[in-house]
Amino acid sequence: MHNQNIPFQTIDWSLIPKEEHLGDRGTAFWQTVQFEGLRVRIVEYSNDYMADHWCQKGHIVHCLEGEFTSELQSGENFTLTKGMTYVVSDNLSSHRSVSENGVKLLIIDGDFLKCKTE
Repeated sequence: MHNQNIPFQTIDWSLIPKEEHLGDRGTAFWQTVQFEGLRVRIVEYSNDYMADHWCQKGHIVHCLEGEFTSELQSGENFTLTKGMTYVVSDNLSSHRSVSENGVKLLIIDGDFLKCKTE
């Protein structure tokens, strides 16, 4: 893991282009700011969105608007609404996002979420 200092800065999300990512259903739009070992994104899911894969990556996911369900491959489901957050390290769950009416999320991931082994 590399530690890179990030100087104080602001992000004007209106200047960050949106990338389109198709799900099994619907579309996700990502605005991404990448630093060494750290990725910060605003992600919007369209109505009737379902991710196209089970994700093993660790995230901090904060719901800015709307609601979505994080489905775990184990069968558990967690619904997050505006103001709620989930946190998971890499390789500790297989999860995917589903949103019936669309949602806007702040997602942070990076090297600090790598699973620690003893």
